Amino acid sequence: MLLVAQPAHANNEQGGQYKQLGDWQVHYIAFPSTFIQPNIASAYGLTRSNSKAIINISVLANDANNTAQRATLTGQARNLIGNKTSLTFKEVVEGDAVYYLAQMDVDHEDTYRFEVTIRQGNTRHVLKFQQKFYVD
Repeated sequence: MLLVAQPAHANNEQGGQYKQLGDWQVHYIAFPSTFIQPNIASAYGLTRSNSKAIINISVLANDANNTAQRATLTGQARNLIGNKTSLTFKEVVEGDAVYYLAQMDVDHEDTYRFEVTIRQGNTRHVLKFQQKFYVD
């Protein structure tokens, strides 16, 4: 992945995290958009700003090759007082890698609870996580 490498063995709160959802390993990370270079942001149609975050999700089959899966993602983020932001994901395919990107506005020292529904055919799982953001 050109945008964010997410090692398959990571399952922590510091870097790329993942959750086992049924037959999938769902890797996810949310980070300030200023962490990426301007040329990469431009290539992916992302806006770099101190007040914008990027959510990056990959869905992998729980097989020997961790095969990337295509799916439909919809979601939302809520801050701790309940303000809701809808997330619109776009699919990025690079060789064998498939990942989904969304962007949202964030406030300084605000924590957001994410809920992302992942669908593939008749299979549906919900990824939930939270992230605190700091704005310079």
